[in-house]
Amino acid sequence: MLTKLGQKFTDAFTKYLPSAYVFALLLTLITGVIALILTDSKPIEILEGWYKGFWNLLSFGMQIALIIITAYSIAQSTPVKHAIDRLTLVIKTPTQVYLVVIVLGALLSFISFGMVVITAILARELALRIKGIHYPFLVACVYFSFNGWVCGLSSSIALLLNTDNNFLIESGILNDTISTSYSLGSTLNLAMIVLFVIVAPLLIYILIPKLAKGKELNDLLTDKTSEDTSVKDEALSHKLPFKAVSDALNNAGWLQITVALLGVCYIVYHFIENGFDLNFNIMIFIFLMLGLLLHITPMRYSIAMKRASSNISGVLFQYPFYAGIMGIMMASGLGALISDALVAIATPESYAFISYLTGGIINFAIPSAGGEFAVIGPSIINMVQELGYNLSQTEITAMTARASMSVAYGESLSNLLQPFFLLIVFPVMGKDIKIQARDVVGYLFIPFVVLFAIQALMVTYIPL
Repeated sequence: MLTKLGQKFTDAFTKYLPSAYVFALLLTLITGVIALILTDSKPIEILEGWYKGFWNLLSFGMQIALIIITAYSIAQSTPVKHAIDRLTLVIKTPTQVYLVVIVLGALLSFISFGMVVITAILARELALRIKGIHYPFLVACVYFSFNGWVCGLSSSIALLLNTDNNFLIESGILNDTISTSYSLGSTLNLAMIVLFVIVAPLLIYILIPKLAKGKELNDLLTDKTSEDTSVKDEALSHKLPFKAVSDALNNAGWLQITVALLGVCYIVYHFIENGFDLNFNIMIFIFLMLGLLLHITPMRYSIAMKRASSNISGVLFQYPFYAGIMGIMMASGLGALISDALVAIATPESYAFISYLTGGIINFAIPSAGGEFAVIGPSIINMVQELGYNLSQTEITAMTARASMSVAYGESLSNLLQPFFLLIVFPVMGKDIKIQARDVVGYLFIPFVVLFAIQALMVTYIPL
Protein backbone atom coordinates (compact mmCIF):
# COMPACT_ATOMS: atom_id res chain seq x y z
CA MET A 1 0.00 0.00 0.00
CA LEU A 2 2.65 2.53 1.08
CA THR A 3 4.92 1.47 -1.79
CA LYS A 4 2.16 2.20 -4.31
CA LEU A 5 1.37 5.51 -2.60
CA GLY A 6 5.06 6.43 -2.66
CA GLN A 7 5.18 5.68 -6.39
CA LYS A 8 2.16 7.94 -6.98
CA PHE A 9 3.88 10.82 -5.22
CA THR A 10 7.01 10.12 -7.24
CA ASP A 11 5.03 10.24 -10.48
CA ALA A 12 3.46 13.53 -9.40
CA PHE A 13 6.82 15.09 -8.53
CA THR A 14 8.26 13.84 -11.82
CA LYS A 15 5.44 15.62 -13.65
CA TYR A 16 5.46 18.93 -11.78
CA LEU A 17 8.82 19.51 -10.02
CA PRO A 18 11.33 21.28 -12.26
CA SER A 19 15.11 20.94 -12.09
CA ALA A 20 16.95 22.33 -9.06
CA TYR A 21 18.18 25.26 -11.14
CA VAL A 22 14.68 26.19 -12.37
CA PHE A 23 13.43 25.78 -8.79
CA ALA A 24 16.06 28.32 -7.70
CA LEU A 25 15.01 30.78 -10.46
CA LEU A 26 11.32 30.50 -9.55
CA LEU A 27 12.09 30.89 -5.85
CA THR A 28 14.15 33.99 -6.61
CA LEU A 29 11.21 35.67 -8.35
CA ILE A 30 8.67 34.54 -5.73
CA THR A 31 10.84 35.77 -2.84
CA GLY A 32 11.41 39.11 -4.55
CA VAL A 33 7.69 39.66 -5.20
CA ILE A 34 6.71 38.70 -1.63
CA ALA A 35 9.39 41.06 -0.26
CA LEU A 36 7.94 43.88 -2.36
CA ILE A 37 4.41 43.20 -1.11
CA LEU A 38 5.07 42.56 2.59
CA THR A 39 7.95 44.92 3.36
CA ASP A 40 8.70 48.61 2.80
CA SER A 41 11.75 47.79 0.71
CA LYS A 42 12.13 49.54 -2.63
CA PRO A 43 12.74 47.46 -5.77
CA ILE A 44 16.32 48.72 -6.03
CA GLU A 45 16.97 47.74 -2.39
CA ILE A 46 15.75 44.22 -3.09
CA LEU A 47 17.88 44.03 -6.24
CA GLU A 48 20.89 45.30 -4.30
CA GLY A 49 20.31 42.73 -1.55
CA TRP A 50 20.02 40.03 -4.20
CA TYR A 51 23.28 41.07 -5.85
CA LYS A 52 25.21 41.35 -2.58
CA GLY A 53 23.83 38.03 -1.39
CA PHE A 54 25.12 36.32 -4.54
CA TRP A 55 28.62 36.28 -3.09
CA ASN A 56 27.81 35.25 0.49
CA LEU A 57 28.13 31.51 -0.18
CA LEU A 58 31.26 31.58 -2.33
CA SER A 59 33.48 30.08 0.37
CA PHE A 60 30.77 27.58 1.33
CA GLY A 61 30.26 26.60 -2.31
CA MET A 62 33.99 26.06 -2.78
CA GLN A 63 34.09 23.96 0.41
CA ILE A 64 31.27 21.78 -0.92
CA ALA A 65 33.00 21.42 -4.30
CA LEU A 66 36.27 20.39 -2.61
CA ILE A 67 34.47 17.95 -0.31
CA ILE A 68 32.94 16.26 -3.35
CA ILE A 69 36.07 15.99 -5.49
CA THR A 70 38.47 15.04 -2.69
CA ALA A 71 36.10 12.35 -1.38
CA TYR A 72 35.38 11.06 -4.88
CA SER A 73 39.08 10.87 -5.68
CA ILE A 74 39.57 8.68 -2.58
CA ALA A 75 36.91 6.30 -3.85
CA GLN A 76 38.83 5.86 -7.11
CA SER A 77 41.96 4.61 -5.32
CA THR A 78 42.91 0.95 -5.59
CA PRO A 79 42.62 0.17 -1.82
CA VAL A 80 39.08 1.62 -1.63
CA LYS A 81 38.00 -0.22 -4.78
CA HIS A 82 39.21 -3.47 -3.24
CA ALA A 83 37.43 -2.71 0.06
CA ILE A 84 34.15 -2.12 -1.76
CA ASP A 85 34.64 -5.36 -3.70
CA ARG A 86 35.00 -7.22 -0.39
CA LEU A 87 31.90 -5.48 0.97
CA THR A 88 29.83 -6.82 -1.93
CA LEU A 89 30.64 -10.33 -0.74
CA VAL A 90 28.60 -9.57 2.39
CA ILE A 91 25.93 -7.28 0.90
CA LYS A 92 24.17 -9.24 -1.83
CA THR A 93 20.57 -8.01 -2.12
CA PRO A 94 19.00 -4.63 -3.00
CA THR A 95 17.20 -4.50 0.36
CA GLN A 96 20.49 -4.92 2.20
CA VAL A 97 21.98 -2.11 0.11
CA TYR A 98 19.13 0.30 0.93
CA LEU A 99 19.29 -0.42 4.67
CA VAL A 100 23.10 -0.30 4.88
CA VAL A 101 23.10 3.03 3.04
CA ILE A 102 20.49 4.51 5.39
CA VAL A 103 22.13 3.32 8.63
CA LEU A 104 25.73 3.98 7.59
CA GLY A 105 24.77 7.33 6.07
CA ALA A 106 23.05 8.37 9.29
CA LEU A 107 26.07 7.40 11.40
CA LEU A 108 28.45 9.25 9.08
CA SER A 109 26.20 12.33 9.08
CA PHE A 110 26.62 12.60 12.85
CA ILE A 111 30.31 13.34 12.13
CA SER A 112 29.56 15.86 9.40
CA PHE A 113 26.90 16.34 6.73
CA GLY A 114 29.72 16.47 4.17
CA MET A 115 30.15 12.75 4.81
CA VAL A 116 27.09 12.19 2.61
CA VAL A 117 29.57 12.19 -0.27
CA ILE A 118 31.16 9.02 1.16
CA THR A 119 27.71 7.43 1.44
CA ALA A 120 26.96 8.43 -2.16
CA ILE A 121 30.20 6.90 -3.42
CA LEU A 122 29.54 3.61 -1.61
CA ALA A 123 25.94 3.49 -2.87
CA ARG A 124 26.97 4.04 -6.48
CA GLU A 125 29.69 1.41 -6.35
CA LEU A 126 27.26 -1.12 -4.83
CA ALA A 127 24.69 -0.27 -7.51
CA LEU A 128 27.26 -1.10 -10.18
CA ARG A 129 27.93 -4.50 -8.64
CA ILE A 130 24.55 -5.72 -7.32
CA LYS A 131 21.60 -6.38 -9.61
CA GLY A 132 18.00 -5.39 -8.94
CA ILE A 133 18.68 -2.00 -7.28
CA HIS A 134 16.15 0.72 -8.07
CA TYR A 135 18.67 3.51 -8.61
CA PRO A 136 16.48 6.64 -8.21
CA PHE A 137 15.19 5.16 -4.94
CA LEU A 138 18.79 4.49 -3.86
CA VAL A 139 19.65 8.13 -4.56
CA ALA A 140 16.68 9.09 -2.37
CA CYS A 141 18.03 6.80 0.37
CA VAL A 142 21.43 8.50 0.24
CA TYR A 143 19.84 11.96 0.39
CA PHE A 144 17.55 10.87 3.22
CA SER A 145 20.43 9.35 5.19
CA PHE A 146 22.16 12.65 6.00
CA ASN A 147 19.00 14.22 7.44
CA GLY A 148 20.24 13.65 10.98
CA TRP A 149 23.40 15.74 10.61
CA VAL A 150 21.89 18.47 12.80
CA CYS A 151 22.07 16.04 15.72
CA GLY A 152 25.80 15.51 15.31
CA LEU A 153 29.21 17.08 15.66
CA SER A 154 28.82 19.50 12.73
CA SER A 155 25.45 20.88 13.84
CA SER A 156 26.00 24.51 12.87
CA ILE A 157 23.38 26.06 15.16
CA ALA A 158 24.52 24.09 18.22
CA LEU A 159 28.16 24.99 17.51
CA LEU A 160 27.24 28.63 16.94
CA LEU A 161 25.54 28.87 20.35
CA ASN A 162 28.69 27.46 21.96
CA THR A 163 31.09 29.79 20.11
CA ASP A 164 32.66 32.68 22.01
CA ASN A 165 31.70 36.16 20.79
CA ASN A 166 29.17 34.85 18.25
CA PHE A 167 26.89 37.39 16.55
CA LEU A 168 24.09 36.76 19.09
CA ILE A 169 26.40 37.70 21.99
CA GLU A 170 27.91 40.65 20.15
CA SER A 171 24.42 42.01 19.42
CA GLY A 172 23.34 41.58 23.07
CA ILE A 173 20.69 38.94 22.36
CA LEU A 174 22.60 36.37 24.44
CA ASN A 175 24.75 37.12 27.48
CA ASP A 176 26.90 34.01 27.23
CA THR A 177 27.52 30.87 25.20
CA ILE A 178 25.23 27.86 25.54
CA SER A 179 27.02 24.58 26.16
CA THR A 180 26.39 21.71 23.76
CA SER A 181 25.19 19.72 26.78
CA TYR A 182 21.96 21.72 26.44
CA SER A 183 21.69 21.08 22.69
CA LEU A 184 23.54 18.05 21.34
CA GLY A 185 23.58 16.32 24.73
CA SER A 186 19.92 16.94 25.53
CA THR A 187 17.33 14.18 25.92
CA LEU A 188 15.55 15.57 22.86
CA ASN A 189 18.63 15.33 20.64
CA LEU A 190 19.49 11.84 21.82
CA ALA A 191 15.92 10.79 20.98
CA MET A 192 16.36 12.32 17.51
CA ILE A 193 19.48 10.21 16.98
CA VAL A 194 17.47 7.07 17.79
CA LEU A 195 14.84 8.24 15.32
CA PHE A 196 17.33 8.48 12.46
CA VAL A 197 19.24 5.28 13.22
CA ILE A 198 16.35 2.93 14.03
CA VAL A 199 12.99 4.35 12.89
CA ALA A 200 14.14 5.84 9.58
CA PRO A 201 15.51 2.54 8.18
CA LEU A 202 12.22 0.82 9.05
CA LEU A 203 10.31 3.52 7.19
CA ILE A 204 12.52 3.13 4.12
CA TYR A 205 12.12 -0.65 4.29
CA ILE A 206 8.35 -0.29 4.00
CA LEU A 207 8.69 1.99 0.96
CA ILE A 208 11.13 -0.11 -1.10
CA PRO A 209 9.83 -0.35 -4.72
CA LYS A 210 8.91 -3.88 -5.69
CA LEU A 211 10.25 -3.62 -9.26
CA ALA A 212 13.49 -2.09 -10.54
CA LYS A 213 13.10 -2.94 -14.24
CA GLY A 214 14.57 -0.18 -16.36
CA LYS A 215 15.69 1.72 -13.23
CA GLU A 216 18.98 -0.01 -12.46
CA LEU A 217 22.17 2.03 -12.78
CA ASN A 218 23.35 0.04 -15.80
CA ASP A 219 20.01 0.79 -17.49
CA LEU A 220 20.40 4.53 -16.91
CA LEU A 221 24.07 4.96 -17.82
CA THR A 222 24.67 7.01 -20.96
CA ASP A 223 28.41 6.28 -20.98
CA LYS A 224 29.26 2.80 -19.74
CA THR A 225 32.95 3.04 -20.55
CA SER A 226 33.97 6.33 -18.90
CA GLU A 227 35.71 4.71 -15.92
CA ASP A 228 36.52 1.25 -17.22
CA THR A 229 40.21 2.16 -17.19
CA SER A 230 41.62 2.32 -13.68
CA VAL A 231 43.45 5.40 -12.48
CA LYS A 232 46.63 3.32 -12.21
CA ASP A 233 46.38 2.08 -15.81
CA GLU A 234 45.62 5.54 -17.17
CA ALA A 235 48.65 6.91 -15.34
CA LEU A 236 50.84 4.26 -16.98
CA SER A 237 49.48 5.20 -20.42
CA HIS A 238 50.82 8.75 -20.00
CA LYS A 239 54.43 7.56 -19.70
CA LEU A 240 56.81 8.33 -22.56
CA PRO A 241 58.32 5.38 -24.50
CA PHE A 242 61.73 6.38 -23.21
CA LYS A 243 63.19 7.36 -19.85
CA ALA A 244 62.54 11.00 -18.97
CA VAL A 245 62.98 13.21 -15.91
CA SER A 246 59.43 14.50 -16.32
CA ASP A 247 58.01 10.95 -16.03
CA ALA A 248 60.19 10.26 -13.02
CA LEU A 249 58.81 13.35 -11.24
CA ASN A 250 55.19 12.81 -12.37
CA ASN A 251 55.31 9.31 -10.89
CA ALA A 252 57.49 10.11 -7.88
CA GLY A 253 55.71 8.44 -4.99
CA TRP A 254 58.32 9.70 -2.52
CA LEU A 255 57.44 13.30 -3.39
CA GLN A 256 53.68 12.98 -2.85
CA ILE A 257 54.00 10.77 0.23
CA THR A 258 56.40 13.24 1.87
CA VAL A 259 53.95 16.10 1.40
CA ALA A 260 51.07 13.91 2.62
CA LEU A 261 52.95 12.95 5.79
CA LEU A 262 53.56 16.64 6.54
CA GLY A 263 49.81 17.10 6.23
CA VAL A 264 49.18 14.19 8.58
CA CYS A 265 51.49 15.82 11.13
CA TYR A 266 49.38 18.96 11.03
CA ILE A 267 46.13 16.98 11.33
CA VAL A 268 47.41 15.30 14.50
CA TYR A 269 48.50 18.70 15.85
CA HIS A 270 45.09 20.20 15.04
CA PHE A 271 43.16 17.63 17.05
CA ILE A 272 45.64 17.74 19.96
CA GLU A 273 45.26 21.51 20.16
CA ASN A 274 41.53 21.81 19.42
CA GLY A 275 40.00 18.53 20.52
CA PHE A 276 37.57 16.82 18.13
CA ASP A 277 37.02 19.98 16.09
CA LEU A 278 35.85 18.54 12.76
CA ASN A 279 34.96 21.55 10.66
CA PHE A 280 34.70 21.79 6.88
CA ASN A 281 38.25 22.98 6.36
CA ILE A 282 39.98 20.27 8.38
CA MET A 283 37.74 17.60 6.82
CA ILE A 284 38.70 18.74 3.30
CA PHE A 285 42.35 18.73 4.36
CA ILE A 286 42.00 15.17 5.73
CA PHE A 287 40.35 13.99 2.49
CA LEU A 288 43.10 15.69 0.47
CA MET A 289 45.96 14.12 2.43
CA LEU A 290 44.27 10.72 2.46
CA GLY A 291 43.89 10.90 -1.32
CA LEU A 292 47.58 11.67 -1.70
CA LEU A 293 48.50 8.65 0.42
CA LEU A 294 46.12 6.25 -1.33
CA HIS A 295 47.06 7.22 -4.89
CA ILE A 296 50.79 7.36 -4.06
CA THR A 297 51.99 9.22 -7.19
CA PRO A 298 51.21 12.77 -8.43
CA MET A 299 50.07 11.48 -11.83
CA ARG A 300 47.52 9.06 -10.36
CA TYR A 301 46.12 11.69 -8.04
CA SER A 302 45.88 14.27 -10.83
CA ILE A 303 43.90 11.82 -12.95
CA ALA A 304 41.59 10.96 -10.03
CA MET A 305 40.94 14.64 -9.29
CA LYS A 306 40.24 15.36 -12.96
CA ARG A 307 37.66 12.58 -13.04
CA ALA A 308 36.14 13.74 -9.76
CA SER A 309 35.85 17.35 -10.98
CA SER A 310 33.92 16.52 -14.12
CA ASN A 311 30.41 16.84 -12.71
CA ILE A 312 30.26 19.66 -10.15
CA SER A 313 28.81 22.38 -12.39
CA GLY A 314 25.54 22.36 -10.42
CA VAL A 315 27.35 23.34 -7.25
CA LEU A 316 29.40 26.05 -8.93
CA PHE A 317 26.60 27.98 -10.59
CA GLN A 318 23.50 27.21 -8.49
CA TYR A 319 24.82 28.08 -5.04
CA PRO A 320 25.06 31.81 -5.91
CA PHE A 321 21.36 31.88 -6.81
CA TYR A 322 20.37 30.46 -3.43
CA ALA A 323 22.76 32.92 -1.78
CA GLY A 324 20.96 35.68 -3.69
CA ILE A 325 17.62 34.51 -2.29
CA MET A 326 19.17 34.67 1.18
CA GLY A 327 20.32 38.20 0.37
CA ILE A 328 16.76 39.25 -0.52
CA MET A 329 15.41 37.78 2.72
CA MET A 330 17.99 39.60 4.82
CA ALA A 331 18.09 42.93 3.00
CA SER A 332 14.31 43.33 2.87
CA GLY A 333 13.68 42.07 6.39
CA LEU A 334 11.31 39.44 4.98
CA GLY A 335 12.92 36.62 6.94
CA ALA A 336 12.58 38.45 10.24
CA LEU A 337 9.02 39.48 9.32
CA ILE A 338 7.94 35.87 8.74
CA SER A 339 9.62 34.63 11.90
CA ASP A 340 8.12 37.49 13.96
CA ALA A 341 4.65 36.61 12.69
CA LEU A 342 5.06 33.01 13.77
CA VAL A 343 6.61 33.72 17.16
CA ALA A 344 3.83 36.21 17.93
CA ILE A 345 1.47 33.29 18.44
CA ALA A 346 3.89 31.23 20.54
CA THR A 347 3.07 30.03 24.06
CA PRO A 348 5.14 28.16 26.69
CA GLU A 349 3.54 24.97 25.35
CA SER A 350 3.99 25.66 21.63
CA TYR A 351 7.22 27.67 21.32
CA ALA A 352 9.31 24.65 20.32
CA PHE A 353 6.84 23.60 17.62
CA ILE A 354 6.63 27.19 16.35
CA SER A 355 10.43 27.24 16.14
CA TYR A 356 10.40 23.89 14.33
CA LEU A 357 7.80 25.12 11.84
CA THR A 358 9.64 28.38 11.27
CA GLY A 359 12.90 26.56 10.54
CA GLY A 360 11.15 24.35 7.99
CA ILE A 361 9.39 27.18 6.17
CA ILE A 362 12.32 29.60 5.98
CA ASN A 363 14.61 26.81 4.75
CA PHE A 364 12.91 26.82 1.35
CA ALA A 365 14.26 30.34 0.80
CA ILE A 366 17.49 30.06 2.83
CA PRO A 367 18.75 26.46 2.50
CA SER A 368 21.63 26.92 4.91
CA ALA A 369 21.20 26.30 8.63
CA GLY A 370 23.73 28.95 9.60
CA GLY A 371 22.41 31.52 7.14
CA GLU A 372 18.83 30.83 8.15
CA PHE A 373 19.58 31.17 11.86
CA ALA A 374 21.30 34.49 11.22
CA VAL A 375 17.93 35.73 9.94
CA ILE A 376 15.47 34.14 12.36
CA GLY A 377 17.66 33.31 15.37
CA PRO A 378 17.25 36.70 17.10
CA SER A 379 13.44 36.53 16.86
CA ILE A 380 13.37 32.96 18.17
CA ILE A 381 15.61 33.73 21.14
CA ASN A 382 13.74 36.94 22.00
CA MET A 383 10.52 34.91 21.98
CA VAL A 384 11.98 32.43 24.47
CA GLN A 385 13.25 35.18 26.74
CA GLU A 386 9.85 36.87 26.80
CA LEU A 387 8.08 33.59 27.54
CA GLY A 388 10.55 32.70 30.32
CA TYR A 389 10.92 36.12 31.98
CA ASN A 390 9.89 34.72 35.39
CA LEU A 391 12.00 31.54 35.15
CA SER A 392 15.55 30.81 36.30
CA GLN A 393 18.50 31.42 33.99
CA THR A 394 19.10 27.68 33.73
CA GLU A 395 15.54 27.10 32.53
CA ILE A 396 15.76 29.96 30.01
CA THR A 397 19.04 28.54 28.70
CA ALA A 398 17.45 25.12 28.26
CA MET A 399 14.44 26.64 26.48
CA THR A 400 16.72 28.67 24.21
CA ALA A 401 18.70 25.56 23.26
CA ARG A 402 15.49 23.60 22.67
CA ALA A 403 14.00 26.31 20.44
CA SER A 404 17.25 26.71 18.50
CA MET A 405 17.61 22.95 17.93
CA SER A 406 13.94 22.80 16.90
CA VAL A 407 14.78 25.31 14.16
CA ALA A 408 17.63 23.01 13.11
CA TYR A 409 15.37 19.92 13.02
CA GLY A 410 12.76 21.75 10.93
CA GLU A 411 15.39 23.13 8.58
CA SER A 412 16.95 19.71 8.06
CA LEU A 413 13.67 17.87 7.49
CA SER A 414 12.42 20.32 4.86
CA ASN A 415 15.60 19.58 2.89
CA LEU A 416 13.80 16.38 1.82
CA LEU A 417 11.55 18.54 -0.38
CA GLN A 418 14.14 21.26 -1.09
CA PRO A 419 16.51 20.07 -3.88
CA PHE A 420 19.37 22.39 -2.87
CA PHE A 421 21.51 19.77 -1.12
CA LEU A 422 20.92 17.24 -3.86
CA LEU A 423 23.69 19.27 -5.51
CA ILE A 424 26.06 17.47 -3.14
CA VAL A 425 24.77 14.01 -4.08
CA PHE A 426 24.25 14.38 -7.85
CA PRO A 427 27.90 14.97 -8.83
CA VAL A 428 28.63 11.46 -7.54
CA MET A 429 25.42 9.53 -8.09
CA GLY A 430 24.31 11.39 -11.22
CA LYS A 431 27.55 10.89 -13.14
CA ASP A 432 26.91 9.68 -16.71
CA ILE A 433 23.17 9.31 -16.19
CA LYS A 434 20.13 11.50 -16.79
CA ILE A 435 18.59 12.19 -13.39
CA GLN A 436 16.96 15.24 -11.85
CA ALA A 437 15.50 16.23 -8.49
CA ARG A 438 12.02 15.31 -9.73
CA ASP A 439 13.12 11.67 -10.12
CA VAL A 440 14.14 11.49 -6.46
CA VAL A 441 12.10 13.84 -4.28
CA GLY A 442 8.83 11.95 -4.76
CA TYR A 443 10.23 8.98 -2.83
CA LEU A 444 10.91 11.33 0.10
CA PHE A 445 7.43 12.81 0.45
CA ILE A 446 6.00 10.07 2.68
CA PRO A 447 9.13 9.99 4.90
CA PHE A 448 8.80 13.78 5.16
CA VAL A 449 5.17 13.58 6.31
CA VAL A 450 5.83 10.76 8.79
CA LEU A 451 8.94 12.37 10.28
CA PHE A 452 7.23 15.76 10.45
CA ALA A 453 4.48 14.29 12.62
CA ILE A 454 6.97 12.41 14.83
CA GLN A 455 9.39 15.31 15.23
CA ALA A 456 6.59 17.79 15.93
CA LEU A 457 5.47 15.62 18.85
CA MET A 458 9.06 15.13 20.04
CA VAL A 459 10.02 18.81 20.15
CA THR A 460 6.73 19.62 21.88
CA TYR A 461 6.49 16.90 24.51
CA ILE A 462 9.91 15.38 25.28
CA PRO A 463 10.94 16.87 28.65
CA LEU A 464 13.77 19.36 28.90
